[in-house]
Amino acid sequence: MALAAGIAKSAYLPQLSAAAMGQYAGARNSSSSIPGASSTGGTGHGTTSALSLQWLLFDFGGRAARVEAASQASVVANIGFTAVHQQVIFDVSVAFYGYQAARARVATAGQALGDAAAILAAAQSRYGHGIGTVIEVAQANQNRAQAKLALIQAQGAESNSYLALISAMGISPLLKPMIAEMPAHTLPAPTSDSIEQIVSSAIARRPDVLSAYAAERINLAKVKAAESEFMPKIFLSANGAYKPGSSSISAIPSIGQQLPTVNLSGGRYGGSVIVGVTIPLYDGGLRQAVLGQARNDADSASTRLARSREEAVRQIVVSQNTLQTSLSAHGAAKELLAAAQTTYDAAFDAYSQGIGSVTDSLLAQNQLLAAKNAEADSYSSALSAAAAFALATGSVESIPAQTDWR
Repeated sequence: MALAAGIAKSAYLPQLSAAAMGQYAGARNSSSSIPGASSTGGTGHGTTSALSLQWLLFDFGGRAARVEAASQASVVANIGFTAVHQQVIFDVSVAFYGYQAARARVATAGQALGDAAAILAAAQSRYGHGIGTVIEVAQANQNRAQAKLALIQAQGAESNSYLALISAMGISPLLKPMIAEMPAHTLPAPTSDSIEQIVSSAIARRPDVLSAYAAERINLAKVKAAESEFMPKIFLSANGAYKPGSSSISAIPSIGQQLPTVNLSGGRYGGSVIVGVTIPLYDGGLRQAVLGQARNDADSASTRLARSREEAVRQIVVSQNTLQTSLSAHGAAKELLAAAQTTYDAAFDAYSQGIGSVTDSLLAQNQLLAAKNAEADSYSSALSAAAAFALATGSVESIPAQTDWR
């Protein structure tokens, strides 16, 4: 697109051209009369060189409008590249956060399986000492089987998340790259800026709004270019030519005397400089139709710009609300995890010492598993919400960075 802008700017420069031509001619004639016979012959050759200059001096803004349209088209292309780049970063980031959440679920399910095994061992010990029942052992064994199934399901979900991440990165699954653990990120604090401040600063960064604005300027420039076709144009034209030439004529008289050969040669120079004005008078309505089409396109571009701004505002507000909710949910999940851990530790200690019941231990263990999964999911959701908010506000560089690939 930068080349198109350069082509449009070349209209400001004069056009210079050169031409060269060569020619050769020959003729012979013979005649006879009563005194005798005679013959004549002649040849001619020469070259012509010409140099011409054409320069449009003034066209009421037509060239400026075309340069503006070409420049804005280059801007649209660059903005489009930036938008695709930001979308790729967002897609990879969200897939990475989802994979890390699935990986955390596998670790949590493994810990839950260990806790279930510990409860089963405690139930078997109590039963061996005559203070437990076979029902408690059966319940603990069932709980361990459920924990094992949950681990297998979590591992399957992790494999699916891995494939989603690899696909978002554009890497073949056959390569099977290893993904490093995500370092702990401090989640963004709730912003104190008003939604009006966030929107006003984000509108100036969003690629879709910038692209729509550039498209509007392109079509407005096309309107100016179409309007300039109704106006006169002032031009400068100059040319110069040089024509060298030579010729020779020979005559043979009938009496055998050879007449002298006559050689004619010479050259001519010529040139002109013209400053003129062209005024369009009638073209069958073509210019009027082009102008009408340009104005329609400009109106459509203005409408698209307004809609882009409205959609941008909607996305920013939604993403900001989602981020605030995700941060609050993560805070609540951390509190739930701390309480569930305390409850499980107390219930398991009591059951191991023969005081509590297996039902309390199993319930506390399942609630602890749910709390750990909720904390991992809320953390991943908060990071994804932060990425979505960064994309909506056009500041994709604020997405929490991922770790290195191994």
